[in-house]
Amino acid sequence: MSADRDVLILHLADVGYYRLSGYWYIFRKPNEERFQEGTTFERVWGLYVFDRQFRLVVLDAVERVEIFVRTQLAYLLAEETGPFGFEKSSNLPRMNGLKYGPFIDRCHTAYQRSREPFALHFKETYGDVHDLPPYWMLVNLMDFGMVVTLYKGASVAVRQTIADELDVSTRVLDSWLVAINTVRNICAHHGRLWNRVTGTPPAIPKDTTWHEPYEVSGKHVFGTLTILSYLLQKVAPDTLWRGRLFDLLGNLSDRDMKRMGFAEGWQTCPMWAPWIPGQADGEERGV
Repeated sequence: MSADRDVLILHLADVGYYRLSGYWYIFRKPNEERFQEGTTFERVWGLYVFDRQFRLVVLDAVERVEIFVRTQLAYLLAEETGPFGFEKSSNLPRMNGLKYGPFIDRCHTAYQRSREPFALHFKETYGDVHDLPPYWMLVNLMDFGMVVTLYKGASVAVRQTIADELDVSTRVLDSWLVAINTVRNICAHHGRLWNRVTGTPPAIPKDTTWHEPYEVSGKHVFGTLTILSYLLQKVAPDTLWRGRLFDLLGNLSDRDMKRMGFAEGWQTCPMWAPWIPGQADGEERGV
């Protein structure tokens, strides 16, 4: 791999060998400790910079979906079993006894550690009566993994109501939330995302729009991006997120796009086609 020695040393000192190695391994010759001819550190560094910006764009979409799920869960669970319904394990019928105890323990830990003004106020005002705040506060103290656990432990009626709002089955939404949480954690911990292969791919709906004229696969990051695009149309239809994503993807070669799962014809996918520059008016307003 060719490189300017001073630039290479500078970036290795700033980022570290093992973090950068995740971006240059694709340029190595099969079964050899050598790089393909023409490999440059500038090319590797470009992928690293892209991925850093890419994670921020993905987190923007994840945040909107995450807040929607938190809000819906708090409202529906409080309506179904009361503001403090979580105090009885029977009110979370799909969370078996082995999961319920540790989940509540994590809720207590999150609550006690929180310095959020609303949490401190609740402790001062109602701490002698309630060990934990009501649902609408509690869901905003949980990490997203806990929110996913809460959703999966809720009654069929609650899960179905949220899934219906998004026009997918509960089975599909279950897998989507797990996949989104995985991506969220990768982004939050500054992991490599751009050509990541998902360990447990999210389920793809049977609806023909996910299969014709383009077959969406959940294996690569493209699948998760398509899921986020679909969900944003439900929870934040005025967003300009796709435009920001397209601007960023414009910096990649076709080969790098394929490594993310963008196969030939992806622009025809109904979850993307209306916003492809030059194919439609696109997103004209939003945030």
